[in-house]
Amino acid sequence: MTEKPTVHEAFAAVMAEVLGISKSERNTQQNFNFRGIDATMNTVGPALREHGVVIIPEALSIESERYPTKAGGQMRNATVHMRYTVFGPAGDSFAGSTYGEAADAGDKAVSKAQSVAYRTFLLQGLTVPTQEPDPDADTHERAAKSPADEAREALLATLKFKGIDPAEAVETFRNDGNGELRDSTDVDAIRKMTEFYRGQS
Repeated sequence: MTEKPTVHEAFAAVMAEVLGISKSERNTQQNFNFRGIDATMNTVGPALREHGVVIIPEALSIESERYPTKAGGQMRNATVHMRYTVFGPAGDSFAGSTYGEAADAGDKAVSKAQSVAYRTFLLQGLTVPTQEPDPDADTHERAAKSPADEAREALLATLKFKGIDPAEAVETFRNDGNGELRDSTDVDAIRKMTEFYRGQS
């Protein structure tokens, strides 16, 4: 009886078949080609089936938020952490995980994010060339924090250390005639508030 290949051997055989995936889809709004989940699965799927490899997804975490658009609409942004268990024809397995992020105006943000995560797992796991810019090709520098931003961060750190509700400090700041804490540029007022709470036992 012929011994079945291990999962690593079978996955390596899939890797040997999937040498590249073309960017056959087009984003007409931003004018660029991309490699979508369908193109990826259409290329990888037959090789997985040929070598008896099965991949089972599991969601480790899902985070989402809603935010308004400039046009006045509402979007939902989702970030998922997915784990994929790869089974070989002999029944043995290994696992790997990736993240995916996507936004949608309806109820598809999570499924889109999962598609991004799965595409990333397949491309990276099978070492498929992406023909995308190298991360080291561009550099940027963070903008320097304003004195007001630094003062607000110091105040929040003090409140956290003292176990004080930030909402209480915000209300006190407003009642003292300093305005809204988030938008305030009065560094001296914020620092005085910080020193006030630091002095509390």
